[in-house]
Amino acid sequence: MGVFMVMAIPSPSFDERPTAYADRVGSWFLTWNKSKKEMGQYFTPISVANYMAHLVTSIKGTMRVLDPGAGAGILSCALCERLPGNIDLEAYETDPELADCLETCLCYAQTWMKARGRSLQFKIVRGDFVMARAWALRWPTNDPFDVVISNPPYFKLSKADPRAKAAAMVVHGQPNIYAIFMALGAAMLNADGQLVFITPRSYAAGQYFSRFRDYFFSIMRPRTIHLFDSRRDVFNDVLQESVILHAERSKQDRDVIISFSASGQDFGNLKQRMLPLSEILNGDNILHIPLSDRHDEIAELVRAWPAHLYDYGIEVSTGPVVPFRATQFVSSQGNVPETHAPLIWMQNVRPMKITWPLPRKNQYIARKGAEKLLLPNRNYVVLRRFSAKEEQRRLIAAPYLAEIDSDWIGLENHLNYVHRPNGTLSIEEARGLAALLNSDLVDTYFRISSGNTQVSATELRAMRLPPLEAICEIGQRVTGETNINALVNDVLGIYA
Repeated sequence: MGVFMVMAIPSPSFDERPTAYADRVGSWFLTWNKSKKEMGQYFTPISVANYMAHLVTSIKGTMRVLDPGAGAGILSCALCERLPGNIDLEAYETDPELADCLETCLCYAQTWMKARGRSLQFKIVRGDFVMARAWALRWPTNDPFDVVISNPPYFKLSKADPRAKAAAMVVHGQPNIYAIFMALGAAMLNADGQLVFITPRSYAAGQYFSRFRDYFFSIMRPRTIHLFDSRRDVFNDVLQESVILHAERSKQDRDVIISFSASGQDFGNLKQRMLPLSEILNGDNILHIPLSDRHDEIAELVRAWPAHLYDYGIEVSTGPVVPFRATQFVSSQGNVPETHAPLIWMQNVRPMKITWPLPRKNQYIARKGAEKLLLPNRNYVVLRRFSAKEEQRRLIAAPYLAEIDSDWIGLENHLNYVHRPNGTLSIEEARGLAALLNSDLVDTYFRISSGNTQVSATELRAMRLPPLEAICEIGQRVTGETNINALVNDVLGIYA
């Protein structure tokens, strides 16, 4: 607090737009306050704020607006510029110094609107939005809002966190704070109220967000979904793809606008298409976002496949070796197969190839004491659970064909592995599944339904598969020189 008291908040320029002023104040705040990442704060770029405000359709009279993670107030200021009427705003900010910035920016927006014959009334709540409003998930609010607009904080909560407990009805596993903000925002809306959020896209699929999706999509209907081509160009430190969702508190199904821009600075060249809601949300409330006619064709093709992994007696699991919990067993040298087993990491896995050992990496795990962490040395398909920002592919898989002389192997926790619990995959099954997962066809389908850099076992279990005979034929024909896309298309009878 002492630093803040001796540093004056910048003053607005003459007739400066409120969004420009809030953006400038937010940038100034970050030059001396280093807690942005720890607080989950990723301030909204001015172009994104303007686009989000543009999505809101105005109503006559005064609009009640909620900004539950207001920061310096750029989203609220964007609405002040966009909406033609008066605004009654409630804004939340936990950081006391940032709340001072917020108050300064909103006071300026108030003056700016007054000069244009409109009014802004605002209330700043200097406290935790989730703890203050979690009751709204269970009981109707007597002061609903017309609009909720937010770029919420982004960080994981432990299940023991008071906020996770307060919002338990929308929490499964290890929750992320942003989804709780979305659920509470929806709960605070009146009938036909609008919600505009920019968040990671990870809530669109996956088991951790299943309770959230069940609640959210039971009362909200998407109206516009906007995606970005680049993960970097909106929030550089967020690995997941960002998505802007404009939704309405309604049970009326209407067509959904899917829009797309190259970056957060390129809204003037966005592309749009319109699809029925039934093609966006399926029975599991997984949000599918196809961006082109080709995506539609791929989604229709994959959904028509006859089976899932479990129909073929096959399962997918996560690698059991968590290195920081097994430091006494993991080493850079070892004697395989006598005293150690090979330890395979994410870095060992390339498309259709596992390279072990790698230099300068702990590639061995002791057999004695780590028995519960080891797997029988059988045929598997091993997949990376994460992709880096710069990687074009989401799915990277390789067949492991028990080629290392060892009774046991270790798979690190950043890997998933496909296996047959009561036996072993045949060589053809392992090669065929790995080739299928490495194909552009399946990678594209996965991107349609997931914007997360993490490839979850739940999503792999849910994905439909072609007949096992076709998978095995792919496995029989694939070699190191094979064009995988051409082979998969040929076996499955897919022609451009």
